[in-house]
Amino acid sequence: MTERSNDMERLRFLARVIEGETRNLEATNARLFSEPFTAEAAERLDEDQALSERVDAFVARFSRLQDTLGDKLLPALLKALGEERALLIDRLDTAEKLGWIESSEQWMVIRQLRNQMIHEYIEDSTVLAEALQAGHDYVEELTNAARNMLGELEKRGWK
Repeated sequence: MTERSNDMERLRFLARVIEGETRNLEATNARLFSEPFTAEAAERLDEDQALSERVDAFVARFSRLQDTLGDKLLPALLKALGEERALLIDRLDTAEKLGWIESSEQWMVIRQLRNQMIHEYIEDSTVLAEALQAGHDYVEELTNAARNMLGELEKRGWK
């Protein structure tokens, strides 16, 4: 197997992963935010196991899709196009120019939010509710980026 065919197989694998991650995030997003997530809801997490599990699923799925897109598919796709970039910010700038993401600055904001939600134990219910609501607000941007990159693969017959 050549390096090129390995790269194409990796892109097809990542495309399948991202399709699943996108569906899962959209489903959890719809269930968790069927009504606004408030500080009062965050205060009930210890008592409401179902709500607590939906929050955990949302954070995990949001983080997984953001990671897979930014840290795996984007570098692999740029490599396949002969546009490899060593630095994340350079990859994001290229993705923005190609119309795959709205803005590299916005992507970094989403990445910081992801880091906050996944790495910090947020005890303040208001801060937790605001972080989750911000994540909800970015779901469309994240799933649009997924669709744009998957569309690029489809257009080139790499999917």
